[in-house]
Amino acid sequence: MKNAPRFISAALIFASLCASAQTATLKTEDIRIRDPFIFADAKTATYYLYAQSENRKGSRFQGVEVYTSTNLTDWAAPRPVLALPNDQGVSMVWAPEMHAYGGAYYLFVTLTFRTAVADKPPADVKKWPPMHRRGTWIFRADSPAGPFKPLKNDSHTPPAWMALDGTLYVDSGTPYMVFCHEWVQLIDGTVDAVALKSDLTDSAGEPVRLFSASDAPGAKTGPQEGKVTDGPFLYKSPKSGTLFMIWSTFIPGKGYCVLLARSESGRVAGPWKGHTPLYTTNGGHGMIFTAFDGRLLLALHQPNTSPQERLRFIGLTDDGATLLCAH
Repeated sequence: MKNAPRFISAALIFASLCASAQTATLKTEDIRIRDPFIFADAKTATYYLYAQSENRKGSRFQGVEVYTSTNLTDWAAPRPVLALPNDQGVSMVWAPEMHAYGGAYYLFVTLTFRTAVADKPPADVKKWPPMHRRGTWIFRADSPAGPFKPLKNDSHTPPAWMALDGTLYVDSGTPYMVFCHEWVQLIDGTVDAVALKSDLTDSAGEPVRLFSASDAPGAKTGPQEGKVTDGPFLYKSPKSGTLFMIWSTFIPGKGYCVLLARSESGRVAGPWKGHTPLYTTNGGHGMIFTAFDGRLLLALHQPNTSPQERLRFIGLTDDGATLLCAH
């Protein structure tokens, strides 16, 4: 596919970067990160924190790196897990997240290309963000430390869409990618789901819209005001079996925040209701995990201001009916 990255030389880049990886230990507050994702590996009692390398000055490569910790406070300096070759048309790497599935490890990454999409900005709008090809790709490895290799030379989201922030959820044995269809292309951004093949090598159908950004109470209402959908993540309550989704948006009067929705069917298809604020302190793009000491935690970046973004952990309470942030 034209302007898709080639990964032939990525192994050499990866080996070179691993050889020169840093060894210093970092504190959580030292790490600048957007869109954090934690994989808690029970086998090794190790937390893996995935980040786009360009969050960090001096990273010297474009791709994804991982920090490791045993206590969520002290982190080993990052090591590369995915290195993209230079000059392959990729301009930005966003929102890496890593899932264990079927005995392997899968990295979901949003790549933005320099190539423009065919769509045009809305009429009568003087300023609108650039419209470039954007989609979520899936990479596979035999270890959470990589190296990760592409499952195909294309995105798993529709190539004609500006799509981002894909996440994995397995519903009754069927893997799904839940992702965002970019507000830049739609004005009113959406969260969509697409079934994947059992080995995640490709999609297994057409995407289905789950909801729009304007479904959130208090969302912008102007017909040409951009309405953002960011960072969906699904969590099933072990207490009640209720399926929750967190996602992020901008709500007038609240700023950038995390909303909580509930699937009335208990399935990915929804319908998704509620969309109530969960976290409203200028932070978002969160995910949920259980720490080794049993705490349920929301990980997000806060503030939503560059370059001040840092990883924050917020305690959560799951009473089966809803999720609440600890105070």
